[in-house]
Amino acid sequence: QERLVESGGGLVQPGDSLRLSCAASGRTLSNMAWFRQAPGKEREFVAAITWSGYSTYNAQSVKGRFTVSVDNVKNTMFLQMNSLQPEDAAVYYCGAGRATLERMRFRASIEVWGQGTLVTVSS
Repeated sequence: QERLVESGGGLVQPGDSLRLSCAASGRTLSNMAWFRQAPGKEREFVAAITWSGYSTYNAQSVKGRFTVSVDNVKNTMFLQMNSLQPEDAAVYYCGAGRATLERMRFRASIEVWGQGTLVTVSS
């Protein structure tokens, strides 16, 4: 059974950068995604990628600031986050599924979730 473990969260200041990792074991599902959930808000889509790394799909709110990538030898997905703002603060989750890349933006498309990693952006 596929298992996902996120890491890399922490406390940063506005304008800083952070890189999150999602390590997959027992990998069987073809596409991966990052979501985030701020206190009192619904979990929202951030970015998705195929394990080949050739195709990505980003939420409009993070385009130009966040970059999703994979190392398919190490079975690890990354989220490079630049120019972080207080509104980016959330628990970040990675997920895996078999849906098309565009449909990976829907929570219902995610078959396996990680436990989440907390990102705090504060001065």
